[in-house]
Amino acid sequence: MTYEKKIARTYYAEMAGSLAVYCVLIVLALRIGKPMPDGAARTLLLVSPMAGFVLMLWAIVRQVARMDEYLRIRLLENIAIGAAITAGLSFTYGFLETAGYPQLSMFTVWCLLAGATGITQLARKVLGR
Repeated sequence: MTYEKKIARTYYAEMAGSLAVYCVLIVLALRIGKPMPDGAARTLLLVSPMAGFVLMLWAIVRQVARMDEYLRIRLLENIAIGAAITAGLSFTYGFLETAGYPQLSMFTVWCLLAGATGITQLARKVLGR
């Protein structure tokens, strides 16, 4: 097994674990926290899925540290292209909101960035660039 495949497996395991924590916490937060009366306990419960997100960040940081320089640069380029796509689309939609389109949640921007980065990475891999 190549080094790249080994570190990828480790990353996928770490990311799967953090996603599992996130999913469990988000279900609990929404089921228990939403009907609770306003207050500190409700707020803490509703943001508790961020613990899973912090674990995801930890997995990503560890993966980037394990990568060689070429893969790090490649990843940075893909993120930069994804961010540029996201910026263009979010600015465009901002103008559409002034034309009466509904406001979108900030969750949308993150999903767009992740999707644009993933599509960029896939496209560059398929096209060999």
